[in-house]
Amino acid sequence: MAVPDDVLTRSKIDAELATLPLWRYAGELRTELKCPTSAAALALFAAIGELAQQANHHPDVDWRYDTLIIATSSHDAGGQVTARDIALARRISAAAQEAGAVAAHG
Repeated sequence: MAVPDDVLTRSKIDAELATLPLWRYAGELRTELKCPTSAAALALFAAIGELAQQANHHPDVDWRYDTLIIATSSHDAGGQVTARDIALARRISAAAQEAGAVAAHG
């Protein structure tokens, strides 16, 4: 299987992360979002699911009461970060802002 041509170098990932304050790199793009309430977290989870379906690119999401832990990488690129991951992270960040979520990681 050929590796997709949108795999990002570490320097490109770092440059993109400079514009994505909710996210960090840990072999994949990761964020931990604390929502105002558990109901808000579930609504954001649903919004992330819809964004993922639209993009045909699916992150791992773990729901913990009022917090969502999200990780995204591209399975078709051997788990590397691609431009698709950055695009999805931007959409998730916008949805998180709308939901009143804040970064829960330090």
